[in-house]
Amino acid sequence: MNNRPEDLVTLFNALFRDALETELVRGGDEPEYLPAGVAGPCAQVIFAHGYFASALHEISHWCIAGAQRRKLRDYGYWYCPDGRTPEQQKAFEQVEVRPQALEWLFSVACNSRFHISVDNLDGGGAIDEAGFRRRVYEQACYYLDHGLPPRAETFLSALTDHYGTGPEDFLRWREHYHCLAGTIVSGTGQHFTTVSEAYDAIS
Repeated sequence: MNNRPEDLVTLFNALFRDALETELVRGGDEPEYLPAGVAGPCAQVIFAHGYFASALHEISHWCIAGAQRRKLRDYGYWYCPDGRTPEQQKAFEQVEVRPQALEWLFSVACNSRFHISVDNLDGGGAIDEAGFRRRVYEQACYYLDHGLPPRAETFLSALTDHYGTGPEDFLRWREHYHCLAGTIVSGTGQHFTTVSEAYDAIS
């Protein structure tokens, strides 16, 4: 399937530009979020290099950020660049679980390839890449079972309509990656709350 970032721009802006005064914008070297007033009359979710995956990733962050965070440039977070210490990388992996879980589901809806990103090539890589991938998968399954955040649910629905995907695609995805679940016990989802609180202390 031809995954064109222009299609994501069209879908996102049709859903959210008027309703939430936010638009998806193709950018340059670095992704960025600019709140309304800084960017102009609309907030801007800016993805890098025109990459399809970058657009899905930045949309995922926006879908999680609360109302107060969406008033702040880059949602009020200081981004620690590549070359992080083990402690910094551990914190990075904690807050990336939820957005990357959404990004993975969006990728399934688009029939596009998803890559787990630990984003620390100069700092020794992931603390536990297999564990991080498992947590992202578990969070994605949790979303499927218990519901996505409202904006993410709206966007996912638009993606499945546009790309002609549906429940059977998510079932096949789940069956294919079931081995990642490891020893997770059904009904124990407390760690998701912890990740949620860590990411969005300002709602």
